Amino acid sequence: MSQPPPIRSTASPPARPDASMSLLNNVMNHGLDEGYAEAAARRDAEEGGRPRTLRAKLFLAAGLVLAALVVTVGAAQARIAAPIVAKEREELIDRINSETSAADALERTVDKTRGEVVARQRAALRTHGGDQGELVALLSGATAVDGPGVKLVVDDAKDTESSGGGGPRESSGFSDTGRVRDRDMQRVVNGLWESGAEAIAINDQRLTSLSAIRAAGDAILVDNRPLVPPYTVLAVGDGKKLSATFQDSADGQYLHSLQENFGIRSSISDQERLRLPAAPSLIVRTAEPRTAGAGKGDGQDAADAGKGTS
Repeated sequence: MSQPPPIRSTASPPARPDASMSLLNNVMNHGLDEGYAEAAARRDAEEGGRPRTLRAKLFLAAGLVLAALVVTVGAAQARIAAPIVAKEREELIDRINSETSAADALERTVDKTRGEVVARQRAALRTHGGDQGELVALLSGATAVDGPGVKLVVDDAKDTESSGGGGPRESSGFSDTGRVRDRDMQRVVNGLWESGAEAIAINDQRLTSLSAIRAAGDAILVDNRPLVPPYTVLAVGDGKKLSATFQDSADGQYLHSLQENFGIRSSISDQERLRLPAAPSLIVRTAEPRTAGAGKGDGQDAADAGKGTS
């Protein structure tokens, strides 16, 4: 009796747990493309099979040797040049000291000569001034002045920046910086003269009828000497009358408007006694009365002078 054929199971084998990650498995099992593998093998064969790490070490060693050579040569050159540089530096310092000493000596000579000239000018004023000699010396600034007067202090506005450019009192193209300008001090001084001041000094710089108040950048110059704010103006005269007259004048009102509109600070006070120094330098000019016929001669002289310079 024949046996029945074995019964085969028609059920499919169970699926792999990672069947859904076939792409990831392919990347993990075949990390390097065959073409890249062949190229790498061919390159290794052409290089004689030397490990790349050995070649890298050789290049690194060569670079270190070259760097050490450059540093050594630089250090040797610096060591050789150091004495030369030090010698040149010492020579330069000696030259600077020598020239500075010479300039100081010349400055002392100039000051001494200037003092002699001023002393002779003052003596000439006293000698040839006659009855008006003292008044002439006073008005010319040849002598120091001692007497009552007023003290006027003018200063920049608070928190004024040191850098500046113009202001509305100079040019409409700039914003005001709150700094005192040279034209402001000109108006103040002229106002004091017109109010009856007999002598004026700014920051101990005596003014004369020929003094000039100018600007150099942001600095104010009086006879080419820079002044630093605050500007202390001392004026000798009848203190109370001088103060009241100046404050009521147009220049006094101008100073008040600077304070109101631009924050410039100012204060004025009567002083029982002030002392103003003499002017550091004097420019003496003489005048002679014209006599009959002098006009004709002067005109002829001017014509002759014109001919000579044409």
